[in-house]
Amino acid sequence: MTRSEFSERDLRSLRIFCAVAQANGFAAAEKQLNMSKASISRHIREVEETLGARLCERGPSGFALTLAGKVALDLARDAIRSLERIQPEIDAVRGVLSGTLSIGMVEHIASDEGCHLPEVLAALKEQAPDVSVELRVMTFNELDLALRERRVQVAIRGMYRREAGFQYLPLFIERQALYVARRKLRAASTLPLVYRDQPFVHEALNTLRMQRGPSASGLEAVAMLVLSGQYVGLLPQSYAGSFAKRQALAEVPSGRVYENTISAIIEISRPVTRALELFLDLVRQHHRVE
Repeated sequence: MTRSEFSERDLRSLRIFCAVAQANGFAAAEKQLNMSKASISRHIREVEETLGARLCERGPSGFALTLAGKVALDLARDAIRSLERIQPEIDAVRGVLSGTLSIGMVEHIASDEGCHLPEVLAALKEQAPDVSVELRVMTFNELDLALRERRVQVAIRGMYRREAGFQYLPLFIERQALYVARRKLRAASTLPLVYRDQPFVHEALNTLRMQRGPSASGLEAVAMLVLSGQYVGLLPQSYAGSFAKRQALAEVPSGRVYENTISAIIEISRPVTRALELFLDLVRQHHRVE
């Protein structure tokens, strides 16, 4: 492959390469980028020609980054983030906060009375109107990956356990319990537990020796299976309470209550922007852990 110096077009192509890698394929990135596969492929090929290395395998067997592609992805992300920080940092010198604040959070925490994130976001808008907020709902595992890959600046999720490299700011205690369809309350001990890849579900399966039931990818899916009357499910009490009017769910009497500290989590080694610093200050002001 012929090598040449990087140009402004190469920078755009690197952004497209990062988007394709994040989407894990051309087809998924097509809608996100609003580009045709042919155009995306051309940009990737131009970057490969500039670098003199193949960055990804694409074909009938699927999409996969090469070793060179993984290295290029990490460096390209760092370079793009550095460029994106120029305007916010200059604005900060001028006394103006700007830029994008990317937040990832687990689902349905707004229903908990201990959650004051709406007030935090309102205060952020008042104090820094030029900051653009990106808020994404993800699963526990997706949030971990997004934080490590620096696709979000802060993750709002349960702490469960402390991991090296992360800083935790506790917000409130979320309580989770086992629920069953009210009409099947007497049979609760015989029903399988809906499975989610979540620490408390693993603990319930091991300590209560429950039978593993079907898999669910979110709380809405867990509730749907529990409401069918065929399964028991682990749900936050605040979320389960939303079914109170229908009196459709009942807490399993023999089950325990699991306490989970919902926290704002950031990566220690990642530089904190002025917008993120303000967000964390507002989070501290509006939350008090019980």
